[in-house]
Amino acid sequence: MHFKRWQQKMFFYLTTLNLTRFLIEDAPTLKENEHDVQVISAIDAWKHFEFLCRNYVMNCLTYSLYSMYASKKSQRIMGVFRL
Repeated sequence: MHFKRWQQKMFFYLTTLNLTRFLIEDAPTLKENEHDVQVISAIDAWKHFEFLCRNYVMNCLTYSLYSMYASKKSQRIMGVFRL
């Protein structure tokens, strides 16, 4: 109920935090046999900010939905923002 309004409010909130790219873009990947420190740092930074983004979204869910998604390790919660 009222999903579209919640989705728009969350998108705006995450925009103000500069985190919307973690909803839309795919995470960078490490190529086989790649050991570049900058690439590894970029991937670590991506994981950190994606974690923040996911948890900001989770924090704005109702208790019943939070309980349902909290145990999930997948990206399903972030999928609500894919257009």
